[in-house]
Amino acid sequence: MLILTLSVSYEVFVRYVLNAPTVWAFDMMIQMYGALFLMCGAYALAQDTHVRADVIYRLLPVKVQAGLDFLLYFLFFFPGILALVWYGYEIASDSWRYKEVSFNSPASIQIYFFKSLIPVAGALLLIQGFAELIRCVIAFRTGAWPERLADVKETEDLLADAAMGDAPVPIPGQGHINRKTNS
Repeated sequence: MLILTLSVSYEVFVRYVLNAPTVWAFDMMIQMYGALFLMCGAYALAQDTHVRADVIYRLLPVKVQAGLDFLLYFLFFFPGILALVWYGYEIASDSWRYKEVSFNSPASIQIYFFKSLIPVAGALLLIQGFAELIRCVIAFRTGAWPERLADVKETEDLLADAAMGDAPVPIPGQGHINRKTNS
């Protein structure tokens, strides 16, 4: 993300301030954004942040939700992800064989590296899909969804929790300060 942000900023600066656009920056930004999009799919699935139309689903009991998810993973998710891995591998291997370059780029940048991420992203989604199946089995047996790891929170959520006094406020280099106890 940092490299993508810096490259966009650089391109905007040289294009509009110096009137000297680069031939490589646009293509690099497209590939980096595509890589970010591909590689975040499994993480988004792990954090349950994919968009879901759950108007009726959320009203169902947890055991019914788990059974429905389990079934839908086998009917739709795994066939789609297996197709992504299979055909992604074919696309990537062809791209490597031809040493494919972007025909839209005046710099003719190589894109076979980027296409290699397609089957890799599919494999990561496949692994996370198996983890989601295990979550479904646990939820079906216990009647409660297992907690997801809370390794990352949005900045605005952290600030809202801190403002409500529900969470410690992170102080860079100094640890945390708990507002309720001032310690």
